Amino acid sequence: MVQKQERAKEERASMTVKHPHAAGIDIGSRSHWVAVPPGCDGQPVREFGSFTGQLHELSDWLKSCGVVTVAMESTGVYWIPLYDVLEAAGFEVLLVNAEHLQKVPGRKSDVKDCQWIQQLHGFGLLRGSFRPPAEFLELRTYMRQRERIIEDAARHVQRMQKALTEMNLQLHHVVSDLTGVTGMAIVRAIVAGEHDGHKLAEHRDSRCKQPKARIAAALQGTFKTEHLFVLEQELSAYDHQQKLLRACDERLQQKLAELEKSAAAPHDPEGPLPQPCPPRRHGAPKGNQPRFEIQSPLHHICHDVDVTQIPGLAPATALNLIAEVGTDMSKWPTEKDFTSWLNLAPGTRITGGKRLSGRRRHSRQRAGEALRQAAVAVGRTDTALGGFYRRMASRKCAAVAAVATARKMAVFLYNALKHGKTFMEVGLAHYEKQHREQLVRRLTRQAAALGCQIVPVRTEPPAGGP
Repeated sequence: MVQKQERAKEERASMTVKHPHAAGIDIGSRSHWVAVPPGCDGQPVREFGSFTGQLHELSDWLKSCGVVTVAMESTGVYWIPLYDVLEAAGFEVLLVNAEHLQKVPGRKSDVKDCQWIQQLHGFGLLRGSFRPPAEFLELRTYMRQRERIIEDAARHVQRMQKALTEMNLQLHHVVSDLTGVTGMAIVRAIVAGEHDGHKLAEHRDSRCKQPKARIAAALQGTFKTEHLFVLEQELSAYDHQQKLLRACDERLQQKLAELEKSAAAPHDPEGPLPQPCPPRRHGAPKGNQPRFEIQSPLHHICHDVDVTQIPGLAPATALNLIAEVGTDMSKWPTEKDFTSWLNLAPGTRITGGKRLSGRRRHSRQRAGEALRQAAVAVGRTDTALGGFYRRMASRKCAAVAAVATARKMAVFLYNALKHGKTFMEVGLAHYEKQHREQLVRRLTRQAAALGCQIVPVRTEPPAGGP
């Protein structure tokens, strides 16, 4: 054991220090432990509280120690206030995934953790997590809040449905969407005190496919007091969530206008003319999608490139992706780095020259999830990507096809934002023809290797034949 420890010390001593003025911070909810190089201060490890004033004291102490760059763990949301303080003070802050840090062997403590982080960062062995710029960070916060509001509203709809079922009101058998015009009108009438099925059926919208007689028959129930109380409570909560959603959309629209204004640059008379926004290729917003204009502001924010031309990227989906990744692709040198960050690339577990597994890591990457959901929708379209999805699904499975298609969409997005390449749809017929030609070339090579030859066969009868 002593020999192993001495050998480890020799290996660490032989490594080159890349960041001599680096600090490591172990994040906690009540306090943060900070470690600096031993020669910078007589007490190289200190504890600071989590209050705002104590965070500024931490920043001042790091400056007095000559620290330039700082590494910290991404523990919950406790790192965000300290990250903002250090970034505003001019430090280079490295946010590190806790899974990427191997704890120092021996007894576990916050002191050893911060020293271990400082040592790893000093040797340049840590890789920082991506965080979008401040303007897109604000946009991302609004989009994530909007997603949480929609999830909360969905739970209230489920509870309304449960209360109706407990009263044996089979509204879901005659109305496809409880939050539609007909469904909400009937629910509000029930809460208002109307319990006659025929009168409730009068709230049927003209676009509803079910006749009034069948709706009236489905609305003959028990109408118990306790279930009516639950229905009223959940309807009130649902209305409150819709009010919050409208307020969030207003803030989103304001932020988009600010980003569009800041992205607008004076036109150079000698340069190329700015490209106009292409016509809308998606229908009217449906469901919980924002009701304000998204395509035109995004076109200017993305430097006159319309990312909504990529199949599957509806304006709402494109807005979600831009909020998560921003428009600066310089953080990822190549498209492979970008797709790997999105968790859309296969895993690389190789030892001794043998590949152990290609399974992707478990990660809730929001941008990658959005692309996978969009890929499933693309699979139902008559586009080249739709044909690719269906071909992959027939060979592997739907989950693999979703990841493979999402990776292609991510590459298109990367090239559009980094190189300004506009996506051009080639069509399903072109993709199927290209795939057939590739298949014929592969079979020709295989037949030649076996000493055979492929002979084309006409599948249609000749002209003038019987």
